[in-house]
Amino acid sequence: MELVGREEDIERVRAFVDSASTQGGALLLSGEAGIGKTELLEFAAAHARQRGTLVLRATGSQFEAGLSFAGLHQVLYPLVKKLDALPKTQARALRAAIGLSDERADEPIVIAHAAFSLLLETAESGPVLVIVDDLSWLDRPSAGALGFVARRLRGSRVGFLAASRVDEASFFDQDDLPAYVLSPLADDAAEELLRHRFPAMAASVRRRLRNEARGNPLALLELPVALTGEQQTAEAELPEVLPITGRLQRLFADRVRKLPDATRVLLLIAALDRIGDPARFLGAFGPGGLEHLGPAERVGLIRVDRGRLTFRHPLTRSAVVDISTAQERRQAHQTLADQLVDRPELRAWHLAEATLGPDEEVAKLLEWAAHQSLNRGDSTGAVAGLTRSAELGANGPDRARRLAMAAYLGSNVTGHLRHVPRLLAAARVADPTASGSMEITVAAAHLLLNGDGDLDTAHRLLSSSIDMLPRPYNATDPALIEALHTLLLLCFFGGRPALWSFFDAALTHLAPEVPPLLALQRDTFRDPVRTGASALARLDAAITDLPGENDPVRIVRTGLAASYLDRLGGCRPALRRVVRDGRSGGAVTAAIQALFLLANHAYLTGEWDEALELCQEGLELSRTNDYRLLSWPGTFIQAMIAACRGETDNAHALADQMERWAAPRRVGAVQAYAAHVRTMAALADGDHPAALHHVGFVSPPGALASHVPHALWTVLDLTDAALRRGRREVAASHVSAAGELVGLSPRLAMITAGARAMAASSFEPALFDAALSVEGAALWQFDRARIQLAYGEQLRRAKAQADARRQLTEALETFEQLGAEPWAARARHELRTGTGKGGTLSPQQREIAELAASGLTNKEIGARLFLSSRTISTHLYQIFPKLGVSSRAALRDALSAQPHDQER
Repeated sequence: MELVGREEDIERVRAFVDSASTQGGALLLSGEAGIGKTELLEFAAAHARQRGTLVLRATGSQFEAGLSFAGLHQVLYPLVKKLDALPKTQARALRAAIGLSDERADEPIVIAHAAFSLLLETAESGPVLVIVDDLSWLDRPSAGALGFVARRLRGSRVGFLAASRVDEASFFDQDDLPAYVLSPLADDAAEELLRHRFPAMAASVRRRLRNEARGNPLALLELPVALTGEQQTAEAELPEVLPITGRLQRLFADRVRKLPDATRVLLLIAALDRIGDPARFLGAFGPGGLEHLGPAERVGLIRVDRGRLTFRHPLTRSAVVDISTAQERRQAHQTLADQLVDRPELRAWHLAEATLGPDEEVAKLLEWAAHQSLNRGDSTGAVAGLTRSAELGANGPDRARRLAMAAYLGSNVTGHLRHVPRLLAAARVADPTASGSMEITVAAAHLLLNGDGDLDTAHRLLSSSIDMLPRPYNATDPALIEALHTLLLLCFFGGRPALWSFFDAALTHLAPEVPPLLALQRDTFRDPVRTGASALARLDAAITDLPGENDPVRIVRTGLAASYLDRLGGCRPALRRVVRDGRSGGAVTAAIQALFLLANHAYLTGEWDEALELCQEGLELSRTNDYRLLSWPGTFIQAMIAACRGETDNAHALADQMERWAAPRRVGAVQAYAAHVRTMAALADGDHPAALHHVGFVSPPGALASHVPHALWTVLDLTDAALRRGRREVAASHVSAAGELVGLSPRLAMITAGARAMAASSFEPALFDAALSVEGAALWQFDRARIQLAYGEQLRRAKAQADARRQLTEALETFEQLGAEPWAARARHELRTGTGKGGTLSPQQREIAELAASGLTNKEIGARLFLSSRTISTHLYQIFPKLGVSSRAALRDALSAQPHDQER
């Protein structure tokens, strides 16, 4: 077993071994079975030997617990040649005790004194360390002798290090001896151990094993061994009670086997019970039923407190189930079902487990229970229920419907995308006519999207399936509404207005009305520039209702509706609940989207480090569960932060990834992400012609593209790029087009007003003041600081130095806090220029300017001068204002007009 996460424990044992080699002493390790005590003892032995210490070892054994001095024999046998150095009485006593003579053994106290003397004699030649594992199983005489020795080692060169299970009865008297309790592994260490030993294991399976093992290293390493390969990779469902290996059985099941039969029966029922209320099933055993739990409670297997029964360790529960027979388990489930008439959902599950062959009545009851789980937001439980319900039913439409619904949830909610092909195939076998069911169509569309990324085929598949339905479409059909939500997502990612035409037409045929959430997403996510204002009241009301919403899919869809209208702040508590649910194995697909929505908000509000952490978690989930399409919003946020921080090589590399995937598949939204990233990277590098070129791909100057909600994000960027390119008329036309954004959100109002102030034909401080005084403007840190920077630049040129310094200083503080170095460099330069310093080029700056004027990129310049591209970017931000230019294209003329030896 590897000592992952045991740094403090290792240091404690190391310090003891080092100290005992000169001062003697004892230390008792304790902890639950499998916690890693033996591995720490192995480390201690190896470390001691490296120091030149003689190591004497013994291991207690329940099979030798009745053999007198069996443990002492293990410790002292390597020293038999030294017995002659002891007084004859002590040597004779030890020989008799450890079986080297036929003489009658002396009194235990004589043997203990002799053992102590032999160890001290041996230590005259060098330090000695006695290590005893499984101390609790030492025979009584050995335990007494070694206990006598351990209390008298202080000041010698003999150490005594022993380990035992916590709270286990022992003949060894531990009172007054130093003790160290070995705690379970922390979650991060448990995760590291699982990742290292089982790298292909799915994240959801790792989470389940961590929860079951509770930091027990042996359990973490052994539980996966009992799983099939498909279960480890989440291609097959995990059982409710995990199986355990023989090694874990020996650790956790031995005490169970020794219990009375009636107690074992009750423990099995308790292990299978989902409530933990023994009153539910004790009635089946008569008025004395509770007494049967006493033996299990006395040996520490369970705790019964205030009517609740809990197992002290989850693996005891697994062991109870694992050593039972199939018939015993079925009988236990039937007992529970009989007692749960008032809890039909739970009763359905227990009946299903108690049933051997097909039973349509039980199948129907379990299908109903699965839909109840879904209504509560437990999509994973719903999939399990639908799958088991299908197993209990006969081939036909009912079985096909259950499998199709499980496939849909697996593809769209739970993150079990790998299960979907098997479920779809089984549904078609159950009913060959079911291939056109809407659940199957939606699941197949998700497979296309996240497999090959074939957006257009998925769009055709969904739209043609919907088009085949009789009109008017039934707005109360859940499968149809899910298909329309999926189609909406397809249209968004497609980023082409033509894709929306069928969706818009389909909604006109819904009766009696378009469901509220679908209508809300249509008005806020499809084309928020033109229809967002009409939905603001409905959106705010939906966000207000989120605290009472349990369905992770509805929470995420509300978040998507809020995303481009800057109302994600109100969605965060609900989105965090979705993330927690996904981390515990719930709705993983929704958790991925929730993580990126939270990252979206964190990016816009300047919490960039938090945004990167959220993106990293979401991207890991996307990779683990094969959701490639859903990963790109997270990659986009990562790339934007890299660009804003001047890490432009990294930003371009991420944009390359997006473009390589999205371009051949015509996934326009992801191509827009890449273009926006390149825009910000070009602005960071001072390459304003490139910035203006890239931003035009998202939305053309002078217009906000139809059905491209991302156009709302680029207003300030396009304005900035156009102005620094010397294209004021382009900036002004775009500001005019953006006028309709003002009422959509405070952030959009701020950036639109800021862009208007920047693009004005003459400097108007009142326009900047109006932008910065928008209510809540301080929340959107980076955008606000950019407006302050532009304001400070114009104030400086208007000779209003004091006001300029105030705006520039505030902007600089924000940029430095965010790590937005290119913008911080501009602010620093403006502050220096405002005091009359730094108006000429240094020799290095002139060299950089000449290389940039020749057409070299920042990366190429950096390679020549042995500088980073980020440093080159910073220098260019300082160079442009000194030369009075705003683009690389103007560098050559400006350099030729300046004396070459100005600072020499």
